[in-house]
Amino acid sequence: MKQKHTVSRRRTAALAAGLAMALGLASVPFGAGAQEFQSMQRQALDRIVAVVNQGAIMHSELEARLAQTRSQLTAQEVDLPPEEVLREQLLDQMILEEIQLQMAREAGLSIDDTELNRQVRAIAESNGMTLDEFADALEADGLVLASVREEIRRELVMRELQQRRVGSRVNLSEREIERFMEREGASRQQAQQTLFQRRANEELEVWLQEIRSQAFVDNRLEGR
Repeated sequence: MKQKHTVSRRRTAALAAGLAMALGLASVPFGAGAQEFQSMQRQALDRIVAVVNQGAIMHSELEARLAQTRSQLTAQEVDLPPEEVLREQLLDQMILEEIQLQMAREAGLSIDDTELNRQVRAIAESNGMTLDEFADALEADGLVLASVREEIRRELVMRELQQRRVGSRVNLSEREIERFMEREGASRQQAQQTLFQRRANEELEVWLQEIRSQAFVDNRLEGR
């Protein structure tokens, strides 16, 4: 179930720009009075696009995720689906994330700063950067490391929840492992790892459907 956080070196700028929009950090600096007025404007214009149990997803959050995703897909030279289709897909994804984060809070799951620091350093190193260089690269694109750290913390919390809830569902028989070893010429360890990951991915999809069906969700996106 483990998944390494990586940021492609050639896509660092695009990812940073997307994160800037997602975190609401891509704005031009204004004076304090202008900032307050802009904040009041956003609150007045913002609206709920989905109620998830006792939580809510705001229109501004969805549009930020849309901008981030468009930026990333464009950087990867991936053809974009129609905007309304992409918006609906992203909202469904955000609903699932909100359900998982609520479950994690109820279970008392959290990621301490030591683990978070280790993960952030791993991202920097995977891009051939020191932590300071990575922070500078983010800052050059209008981000601050502290905000990116919190996004990573959310992902790690969801991963921990998934490992606890889904990992226990995966059971491999000795015959399955032996058949894989014979068919692929793999070692026992390779067979176990590959089969476990494959089964875990299948169980994860089933589990996500289950928690989605059990949650109270009021999707208020226009056009539905």
